[in-house]
Amino acid sequence: MKKQLIALLFAVLPVSVFAAESGYPLDHFEANVADQASLQDGLKTYTNFCAGCHSTKFQRYERVADDLGIPHDLMRENIVFDGSKIGDLMGNSMDAEEAKRWFGAAPPDLTLVARVRGADWLYTYLRTFYVDPKRPWGVNNKVFPDVGMPHVLAELQGLQVDNCAGDSSQERDNLTGDKLCGFDLVKKGIMTPAEYDQAVYNLVNYLVYAAEPMQLERQRIGMWVLLFLLVLLVPAYLLKKEYWKDVH
Repeated sequence: MKKQLIALLFAVLPVSVFAAESGYPLDHFEANVADQASLQDGLKTYTNFCAGCHSTKFQRYERVADDLGIPHDLMRENIVFDGSKIGDLMGNSMDAEEAKRWFGAAPPDLTLVARVRGADWLYTYLRTFYVDPKRPWGVNNKVFPDVGMPHVLAELQGLQVDNCAGDSSQERDNLTGDKLCGFDLVKKGIMTPAEYDQAVYNLVNYLVYAAEPMQLERQRIGMWVLLFLLVLLVPAYLLKKEYWKDVH
């Protein structure tokens, strides 16, 4: 019963609780799940850099391919590497016990991470790894201090150092909201800073889609429901007048 209560508590907690855990100011992220090119690039980045440790086991390859406009043969050739069938769930072959020994905890499934953590949190998190020789993997993170995850995107971004000293909660100007400090790039990656920001945007955009694949369909159906209710309002109002005309 205790476990169920804890799970319920986490389910109803607002995203802002998680987003504010370090006090670091988050950058705003505006998702666009209608942009198939962005989602396709995000899926590519996820497959190349995230899928080795993380799963999205509540998705199916076939559904993702259809939603993102990817032919099934290309999906099997470029995304499915473990012999899974096109209709299988997007699981992960990493052994949980081995992962605990390597990272201190098994990497979580990422299907719903954009709903749990929030897109702003993810976008800022993936861009704020910095060099920290005290940590086991040589890096730390401003949004998630002392995180056990290595900087898997360092090949793309390069390595940066934190040029800010002091309380992270004071890293924006109280009046303008501008950042008072940031990072200095000490080792270049294969992408420019602008290209890396775009790659991270696409990756987070894909994870936003993964958390709610029906988002566009829900919005489309919602418009038809509102239109139906608007049309229904007219006969409902006339019927009400007919029933109540003799009351007064």
